Amino acid sequence: MSLKPAPKLPPGANRILFVKNLNYQITGEDLYDLFGRYGRIRQIRIGSEQKTKGTAFVVFEDVMDAKNALDHLNGFHLQERYIVVLYHMPAKQDAAQAKFELQQREEELEKLKQKHNIPDE
Repeated sequence: MSLKPAPKLPPGANRILFVKNLNYQITGEDLYDLFGRYGRIRQIRIGSEQKTKGTAFVVFEDVMDAKNALDHLNGFHLQERYIVVLYHMPAKQDAAQAKFELQQREEELEKLKQKHNIPDE
């Protein structure tokens, strides 16, 4: 009995795919038809604001299905466009927010040091 090694996932792989360069007339049904070929989909959200038009998030039930879809659909020609499929990376937003919060905490700490006459080391 031989066991197959588990397939390796790239760093940052997750069940949420970010799709961009979509035709503005794309529908959720169009995306379900295309991405649904690669596994069960939990949710699809299409950007509707000026800044998010032409983008969508596709959430799969399983990370391996998301990987398979990304491998096959990145660069796929859909409705006169070549779509770009990436793993959703919320860390970029989280890093900016964390940096801002750290800066605020450092400023508060500095004010408390001044208020209580605590010298910097």
